[in-house]
Amino acid sequence: MATVRIPPVLRPSVGGEKEVSAEGSSVGEILRSVAESHPDTESQLFSADGGLNRYVNVYLNDEDVRVLDGLETAVGAGDTLVILPAMAGGSR
Repeated sequence: MATVRIPPVLRPSVGGEKEVSAEGSSVGEILRSVAESHPDTESQLFSADGGLNRYVNVYLNDEDVRVLDGLETAVGAGDTLVILPAMAGGSR
């Protein structure tokens, strides 16, 4: 089982938890498991085409999964996924 670290913005959708455990052998399977257990996270994590939302960054043991194999990246039982929403904004 992998550990998924939840950012503050998503915590209300997972009952306030900072971390959840999820089953799966790939990043996509684990994130889908989180979405199945906590349905409010699905639209926050995934786009309509089933890929990651463009403003969601996911790291597997400190490596951005987009530079690995994306949602197909293999995950081991002791691995940690970190979900980080992209930050934007500022002043003119």
